[in-house]
Amino acid sequence: MTVYLNGEFLPKDQARISPDDRAFLFADGAYEVLRAYRGHLFRACEHWDRFDCSLKALRIASPANTDFAAIASELLKRNNLADAEAIVYLQVSRGAAPRKHAFPADATPTVYAYVAPFANPVEKWAAGVKVITLPDQRWARCDIKSISLLPNVLANQQAQEAGAHEAVLVRDGFALEGSLSNFAVVLDGVLHTAPRSNYILPGITRLVALGLCSALGIPVKEFPVAETDLKCAAEAMLFGTTNEVMPVVQINDLKLGDGQPGPLTRQLQQAFRNYVEECQRRG
Repeated sequence: MTVYLNGEFLPKDQARISPDDRAFLFADGAYEVLRAYRGHLFRACEHWDRFDCSLKALRIASPANTDFAAIASELLKRNNLADAEAIVYLQVSRGAAPRKHAFPADATPTVYAYVAPFANPVEKWAAGVKVITLPDQRWARCDIKSISLLPNVLANQQAQEAGAHEAVLVRDGFALEGSLSNFAVVLDGVLHTAPRSNYILPGITRLVALGLCSALGIPVKEFPVAETDLKCAAEAMLFGTTNEVMPVVQINDLKLGDGQPGPLTRQLQQAFRNYVEECQRRG
């Protein structure tokens, strides 16, 4: 595998990062993940804007003379993934410096990127998935796509051990989002999802899905979803770069409806797939 590190494309086993890098010592960095559909970087502009917002929030200088889109495209080409389904991962840390909490005065950001083949979860798209609810133990800046993800990791591991696809995180009695995805439910024919705030990630797939809801005439209410209302949900779904629109058919021990993906979820799921194909055609 060829990766990118600080201006160079090189074999992954030759990539070397300093043990003094603040990503290693403090999780002091931000990252971004995109889908590449046969070489097309899906909604790339929104991903770069979000990446820039995360870096600014962390007060990490945007790396000079670094074209993330060009890096991603070159990695896809060098790894023979330019005509395949793939994910693109990019990460920027504050750089290497002696271990002190305060920002170093002269560190140079470390830039790392890789691509990997991706298999669409078609069986889960068809059958739907189970999620569990867990207390949200993350910090109060979930809108930053920080590499400090240990609460998310622990929640997702608990979900896997429970035979679930995802953990939906609950804060102050409201279901906000998953450990690696946004979350929505259908109540009385209206799609409800937590509004943008510092407590959820501004998901790109969520953004596209809400735009599709508008086009399809699906009513949307961006308002915190009470955990107690989950038992009344007719449908539920996850939004995410790797999930796209993922039907949820079970929350904890509660099966939703007849235990099959609901009609509104199916409509939105198909609309998203159609949109992906349209983006590929347009290049």
